Amino acid sequence: MSDALLALESVEKSYPAPGGALRVLHGVSLSVGAGQSLAVVGPSGSGKSTLLGLMAGLERPSAGRLRWRGRDLSPLSEDGLASWRRESVGFVFQSHRLVSVLSALENVLLPLELAGVAPGEARERAAAVLSALGLAARLDHRPSQLSGGEQQRVAIARAYVHAPPLILADEPTGALDADTASAVLDSLLRLNAEKGSALVLVTHNSEAAGRLSRRVTLSGGRVA
Repeated sequence: MSDALLALESVEKSYPAPGGALRVLHGVSLSVGAGQSLAVVGPSGSGKSTLLGLMAGLERPSAGRLRWRGRDLSPLSEDGLASWRRESVGFVFQSHRLVSVLSALENVLLPLELAGVAPGEARERAAAVLSALGLAARLDHRPSQLSGGEQQRVAIARAYVHAPPLILADEPTGALDADTASAVLDSLLRLNAEKGSALVLVTHNSEAAGRLSRRVTLSGGRVA
């Protein structure tokens, strides 16, 4: 795992439950490097979403370690993890989670505003990413004026606009019809290749998983 961007080492996750702790992940070890794409598949309840939350630093492992470019993330405070996340991670969700009162451009500007990028540069970068995804004519449209596929492409643009090294995508095509899902995945993979980031995609769709460079199957919280 020495060349890994993000590495999980014997990670476990448990939650308090009546009658004892509920173990969701059992000794999971995996890694992803810059420019790689990794699909995480498995049945409902296998621990995929928990794994993604750990990879994002939104939860802490009960045992094991997460390393970012070889650095153990365990000692970081919550503020430290939040700062790392802002700089290093982009998210794409099944429900696009766009702000309904903001335009496509304004939604994509949000990560740049948080990072303190100058307004002129931020607008230029956001417009460029949206244009690369075929949305040049939709910059001023609000989410309600966009199709489902367009909304998800705006969400992809928002994830990539601050050039994070790691993109985490949780069922990003799960709510779309087959043709739209394929087009959105095309956009996601093309942009990922252009930016050279690492992509981790959680999906139930075996066809979608087959388009990524690697696949990991979770079953009962273990790598099968």
